This record gives sequence, C-alpha cells and structure tokens, in this order.
Amino acid sequence: MAVSRLEINFIRLLSRCESIASEKRGETEWRLEKYVGALEEMLVALKKSSSKPAPEVLIDYNRKVDFLKGLLEAEKLSSPTEKALANQFLAPGRTPTIASERMPASKTVHMQTKARCTGEMRSELMGTALSSTDNKETDLRHRRGLPLDERQSAAELDAVLQHHHNLQEKLAEDMLSLARNLKNNTLAAQNIIKQDNQTLAQSMRHADLNFEKLKTESERLEQHTKKSVNWVLWLMLILVCFTFISMILFIRLFPKLR
Repeated sequence: MAVSRLEINFIRLLSRCESIASEKRGETEWRLEKYVGALEEMLVALKKSSSKPAPEVLIDYNRKVDFLKGLLEAEKLSSPTEKALANQFLAPGRTPTIASERMPASKTVHMQTKARCTGEMRSELMGTALSSTDNKETDLRHRRGLPLDERQSAAELDAVLQHHHNLQEKLAEDMLSLARNLKNNTLAAQNIIKQDNQTLAQSMRHADLNFEKLKTESERLEQHTKKSVNWVLWLMLILVCFTFISMILFIRLFPKLR
C-alpha cells in the first residue's frame, strides 16, 4: 500500500525530533516539545485516516512518540538520579525511522541520554557537579583523573545500572512471551469451543430427527392397535350371534321330551 502524504510528513517530523533529541540542548530549547506535540496530533490523525499503515507500524510510531514524551518529562526532573531512573523505563523504537539509519535513532538517543544521566549522577555522587556546557571529552578527562576508589565506585554504578537495564529487557521479553502464549491459548480455546458447538448442534439435529421418526412410528402403532381391536370385537360379536342362532335351531329341532 502506498504511503500517504500525512505519513510522509509524520516520518519527516519524527526524524527531525530524534535528531534534535540527540543533540545537546539548553534550557531555552523549546522546539522539541512543540514538535512532539505536533507529532501526537499527527499520530491521532494518522490512526483515523482511511489510508493508515499496518497495525505493527502504528505501534512502533506510538512507541517512538511515547519515548520522546518520556524523554522530555525526564529532562524536567531536577535530580540526576531521578533522570537516570526515568530513562531506565523509557522504551525506544525497534525499527529505523528512515531507510538510511543502520540502528533506530531512538535507541541511539536512549543510549546517549543514559550515558549523560549516568555521568551527571556519578558527578553528583562524587561531589563534583558538572556544568551544563561540559562535553564528553571533558567528562573523559575528569574520569581519568579520579582516584582508584572513585573509579571503582563509578564502575560499580555502571554495572548496577546495566544490570537493572538487562533485568528490564528480560522482563519485557517475558511479558511479551506471556502475552503471545495467552493469545495462542485463547485462539486454541476458541477453536475447541467452536468445534464443541458444532458437535452439539449436530447432535441436536440427530435428536430432533429421531424424535420425529419415533412420533411417526408411535402413530402407526396406535392405528394398527385400533384396527386389531375392531376386528376382534366383530369376531366376538359374530361368534355370539352364531351361538345364539345355533341354540334356537337346536331347540326347534329337538323338542323337549314329555
């Protein structure tokens, strides 16, 4: 099916939002929030469109828009720890937005944001808050100049965050597997119930047919019984009459001796 004009504009705006999200933004940056609001409106219109894409594509679009909304909400938090925790629960898109992407841009943004939040949280834990204009190279030089104990603490923190991330991914996969199994079991139960209903309907038809046959045979038997009784009555009546006439003739032919 051909891609509609609305979907093309949605993809372009989504790609632009992901590009802005991957950049370093200041507190006065307002474009991303406005763009995400426009994305939500376009997504609603896309769902109502007659030429809407496949359900799987719509689910991925919705996932990417929710990821950008969650990213904006996480950036509004004041504590680096809260930001890092909020970013752990974000779910990026699973497919590239445009064909030129080797890896989904939302996943790249997610990784960059997690690294940034982890660096801010590490700096807060070590008591050396970084300014908003520090870049990645300054952070690397700062990390190399830390004492061994602090580097070990940072490594342990990274390991804990990675462990939590792995647990969340495993939980998501388990939930997806359970949902898939539940769907398969529901479909199987529906098929079994459908077959049982067909068998029950067929049995009821056979029972109705047998009842009609039994009713017909009962009527025939009743008629036959009535007919047999009539013949017996007539036979007995003839026998009584014959006996009576025979008695009279016998009396006439053989009078009583005096």
